[in-house]
Amino acid sequence: MEWLTNLLTNSGSVAHIVLLYASVISLGILLGKMKFGGISLGVTFVLFVGILAGHLLHIANIDETANMNVLNFIQDFGLILFVYSIGLQVGPSFFTSLKGNGVKLNIAAAMVVFLNIAVMLVLYYCFMDTSNKNNLPMMVGVLCGAVTNTPGLGAANAALDQIGAANFGGQMPVIANGYACAYPLGVIGIIGSIILIRYIFKVNFQKEEEKFQQQNSSQAALKPHLMHLKVANPSMSGKTILQVRNYLARDFVCSRLLHEGHVILPNKDTTLSNGDIMFIVCAEDDSEAIVAFIGEQVYDIEWDKQDFPMISKRLLVTKDSINGKTLGSLHSSSMFGVNVTRLYRSGIELFASPNVTLQVGDRLTVVGPQDAVDRFENKIGNNANRLEKPNLLSIFFGILVGVVFGCMEFNVGMSVPVKLGLAGGPLIIAILVGRFGYKLKLVAYTTNSASLMIRDIGLVLFLASVGIKAGDNFVDTVMAGGLMYVLYGFLITTIPLIIVGIFVRMHYKQNYFLIMGMMAGATTDPPALAYSTATANNDIPSVGYSTVYPLSMFLRIITAQILILLLCA
Repeated sequence: MEWLTNLLTNSGSVAHIVLLYASVISLGILLGKMKFGGISLGVTFVLFVGILAGHLLHIANIDETANMNVLNFIQDFGLILFVYSIGLQVGPSFFTSLKGNGVKLNIAAAMVVFLNIAVMLVLYYCFMDTSNKNNLPMMVGVLCGAVTNTPGLGAANAALDQIGAANFGGQMPVIANGYACAYPLGVIGIIGSIILIRYIFKVNFQKEEEKFQQQNSSQAALKPHLMHLKVANPSMSGKTILQVRNYLARDFVCSRLLHEGHVILPNKDTTLSNGDIMFIVCAEDDSEAIVAFIGEQVYDIEWDKQDFPMISKRLLVTKDSINGKTLGSLHSSSMFGVNVTRLYRSGIELFASPNVTLQVGDRLTVVGPQDAVDRFENKIGNNANRLEKPNLLSIFFGILVGVVFGCMEFNVGMSVPVKLGLAGGPLIIAILVGRFGYKLKLVAYTTNSASLMIRDIGLVLFLASVGIKAGDNFVDTVMAGGLMYVLYGFLITTIPLIIVGIFVRMHYKQNYFLIMGMMAGATTDPPALAYSTATANNDIPSVGYSTVYPLSMFLRIITAQILILLLCA
């Protein structure tokens, strides 16, 4: 058994480190599947198992300080992978979420973020010993735990490393302990706040869903609308489809044309005649204007009277050369003899406007003769196997640029130069790559499973590292005021959510289901979203969550660093 004893106790062994991480992560994930009151903590349980492991190693007098450089590397690299994958995920929707109805929801989410900080600072200055330099960083850890935001904890840790232990009497504050104290009740506080808003306003779920369906027309400008139109406007006779588009100043696609009993595949230069039947695809917002201008809507059209067979097929954009090009630049009708009628991206069906920018992973609905569709298929790829491979260049090149950007110093009048750090730098670059990477020929598309794998691996490595390092003095932290951290965290969680929830309902008159998603998204809390969707029995909370999540995550990470650099340096 000597080999086993050596494996468990020899902290300088690579096998020991691997065994330690594998054990902590495996047990943490297993326990994270357990539900308490219908709520599970998921992979966050890895942090608590890591703390337990660190405490047991401390009791067994097994010194892990010899591995501190390894622990720090795994922690930071895990954090980089985690925040970068989040940035790629939210990048495409980060800027669009700041438009339309999303503006109000994002303002509300930003209010939650800054009120969380305000409540934390009030508690710190009113009830804590401000002469102890360790207390403020610990409260930042409590803040991150109260809003269940692990990337914020990582960003705060990175900022502490930038300041250095000398600023805290030679020993760095272990803010992960404050995070661990506040996290469990933070999840409960978020869900409890959502429930309280419901009872304050006596929300009727059925009426809320009906109102949402009536009022929600934000996607009408993008949602495709299909219809058959008979040309009945005398002024259109002899005009080309391109001329009609220009007169209307609206985009539409005529995928088929029934002319004198024969079906043809039209293009922009096809001339129209009175009595022609057009199969039109357009944006839902434009349908009434198009009908009014062209003629009348007809039904039950027989499209099988055609001189040559036409097919409709969905094709995947998989060629890197197409990434970033507009649909119109492909000249699908004039060069290939096909019409592109619809586009599917991230599960959403869009009207295929000529101005839309194509991205790898888009799925196009194409209509035309078999041979023409085959030629267009060769043009855009349609090779699903290419999408199964992660684009490692975009990932690691983005990380390279993100780390360099995060290490750049900005002098903004503070006692130390400000850096975005190993969390903020990669996050911002990932958002930009996800949104504008196609301009540099970078393919940001990653399959959902690959993205989740990278994100979760980075997260569990980070949580395990933080937990193992924090385990030495976790018990001392709890005994020295950990229960107060729990109370402070609960107040930090609930007070801003209740205030903003009431404000959004009364002032913005927002739908309660959207408010549920906004509150979950403002705290970046998946368990709260899971509760909201299960309670609402629809996906409307997910709309609010996804609308505010990108900005909320960005603010959580950046503000955690600024608090440390601004107030602790």
